[in-house]
Amino acid sequence: MVLVAALAVAGTARMAMAAAAAGLLEPGAAAPNFTLPSQEDKQVSLAQYKGKWVVLYFYPKDQTQGCTIEAHNFQRDQAQYDKANAAVLGVSLDTADSHKAFCTKENLTFKLLADPEHKVVDEYGVPVVAAGPNHFAKRVTFLISPKGKIVKVWPDVKVQNHSEEVLAAIDEAKKAKS
Repeated sequence: MVLVAALAVAGTARMAMAAAAAGLLEPGAAAPNFTLPSQEDKQVSLAQYKGKWVVLYFYPKDQTQGCTIEAHNFQRDQAQYDKANAAVLGVSLDTADSHKAFCTKENLTFKLLADPEHKVVDEYGVPVVAAGPNHFAKRVTFLISPKGKIVKVWPDVKVQNHSEEVLAAIDEAKKAKS
């Protein structure tokens, strides 16, 4: 039994290292489509947002200090995202039930997507870090254009002003396009 658990942990660690070695997707790359469950237990696909800007942000853990600040700031600025024709999608390794509790407690109205098997986390090259038996996605944000291309990547997010940085990047990208 212990050997099986050790092999499972080693396999997970190898997958995380392989994803990190592959590296983050870069600006100009096509954003991989995905489908994940939201806090509403509904399947959400990137393809549903074609024609909109998408802020795809990966974060470590529901109901932790930094993740709560980041989510509150995205929620605070939701009207500006709506005005910019942009959707905010958060992704972590937490379950849909965890997201539901987090959204209820913090009054979050945008979608949080559950990726406990880190399929999308790995597809986007987001590093996974281990803390004992727990695994967490690193805090990384991708800005995806209405045509499905990655426009900007924030590999080292600082939560305090991040939402403002993302809104400014959307404005900048729109100006560059016109």
